[in-house]
Amino acid sequence: MSSQRPLARRRRAVAAVGAVSAGLLVLSACDKPTPMATVTVGKTSVSTEAECYEDGKDLGKEKVAECAKKKTSDTISVSQGETLRIGVDPEVADEGWALWLNGQQVTDPFKKTYYAFEGVDLFAAQNGQTAPKTISISVVKQNKAGTEFKGVWNFKLENADA
Repeated sequence: MSSQRPLARRRRAVAAVGAVSAGLLVLSACDKPTPMATVTVGKTSVSTEAECYEDGKDLGKEKVAECAKKKTSDTISVSQGETLRIGVDPEVADEGWALWLNGQQVTDPFKKTYYAFEGVDLFAAQNGQTAPKTISISVVKQNKAGTEFKGVWNFKLENADA
């Protein structure tokens, strides 16, 4: 009976090593998570990983423009005059980020992890047209010169007053 104990211990040790090895193999196959961006209106927040991000490599302006136009399910409702708050991970802020609406850049790059757009009316009717029901916004990681674009995070704003 004493000769079976070392054999049982070896089996358990081999099984444990096998389980750890399998776990490491599964983890190595996973993609590294991208930095996060968050949009907050009132008490409601929506966070997402990047739509396009290649671990800090320049994506090019054309690819970023395409990525900024992709549809997203990350939606938040905004009423007229509410404050729109955007937060980004420090690694995004270190490089800089700009706000894009419907695929077009609308702000110069910020180097802050948080920015509040107070009392904005993104859904104002333009040139006699009716106010839009939704707007796509993107946080774009880019340098101040607008020559390097390294990530896109997309959100959809819904007009709460429509």
